[in-house]
Amino acid sequence: MISHQGAAQAVPVPASPAAQRILIVDDEPGIRSFIGRALEAAGYLPDFAINGAQALKLVLECHYDLIILDVVMPDMDGRDVLDQVLTVRPGQAVMVLSCVADVAAKVDCLERGALDYLTKPFSLAELLARVRVRLREEAHLRGDAGRAGEGAWICGPGEVIRAGGLTLDVARLVADIGDGPVPLTRLEFLLLRELAEHFGQSVPKGRLLASVWGYDFDPGSNVVDVCVRRLRSKLGFDLIKTVRGEGYQLADR
Repeated sequence: MISHQGAAQAVPVPASPAAQRILIVDDEPGIRSFIGRALEAAGYLPDFAINGAQALKLVLECHYDLIILDVVMPDMDGRDVLDQVLTVRPGQAVMVLSCVADVAAKVDCLERGALDYLTKPFSLAELLARVRVRLREEAHLRGDAGRAGEGAWICGPGEVIRAGGLTLDVARLVADIGDGPVPLTRLEFLLLRELAEHFGQSVPKGRLLASVWGYDFDPGSNVVDVCVRRLRSKLGFDLIKTVRGEGYQLADR
């Protein structure tokens, strides 16, 4: 375990099916200690980094189920840390924790690939609830098996989702519509997965916001539309249909 005061080294933790490892990146000792004690009490294994450089070092050395990342830090902007983390660990789950409550800042971090954004001051109960939700989503993303919507099949061990002419490789976060694999960001993948699991149906924007970006994100935001535009530019405009007055639907190719 790394000291709350920030010696940048990670001590190997014995593997446990129940214990999930979380990296807390924050330059404020009180915040690190507060969150760390709460996570330990909830059964998680917290590690700590006091700045972006330490965080990047640890991410290269260790596997983390979730990173809780401050944005405003003295040595490196948290958004730059987020970009670099997702470059070296494309599938990494990151929750941003910041004193910046501006909607544009939230959208920017989410568009960069953060899974959630919580502002300071925060409720500890809400933080733990969001941690549980994000870790549950990660487990679902990595290990679900079974039938989704009509025409879509989720394979267990192979970690593959198929719907119409679309194939999603869960392990590699890539999509294939028959022209070869295309890398996706985690948010792009989660949105496509949600559409695939409701293949043949239109999915309201509100549902996509709740399932991909978080239950309390501003329903007036255009992050869904922006993500859909990026997916269309990568995979073809006709992959996702706009159902006027309803939402979006994965096309049957």
